[in-house]
Amino acid sequence: MISVNFRDSRPLYEQIKESIIKLIMTKSLQENERLPSVRELAVELAINSNTIQRAYRELENEGYIYKISGKGTFVSPQENFKPNTEELFKSFKEAASKLIFAGESSKALKEAIDKIEKEVLQDD
Repeated sequence: MISVNFRDSRPLYEQIKESIIKLIMTKSLQENERLPSVRELAVELAINSNTIQRAYRELENEGYIYKISGKGTFVSPQENFKPNTEELFKSFKEAASKLIFAGESSKALKEAIDKIEKEVLQDD
């Protein structure tokens, strides 16, 4: 389920956003499945509804979710996803740089990427 860690240094809206993306990627949330309303999720997580709204707004801007007025918020079809790839590649570069600095080989990184690709595309 959607969760937040109050000890995490990342803003709560980012944690919510990442939690929902992870649920979509693992197919725990299916295409066109309804998400909890802003109010429902705010009560469930005991946080301000503006935080949920910001996470939902960013997810909608990246194509992960869509809203139907009066009906709710739903998971978009995968072809609508348009994540900020520039930001993702920046994070990837930082992580890969740290791993290489820590002594990991490029071969190990490539094997990890291949494993991740198989996990993500397992049902496709």
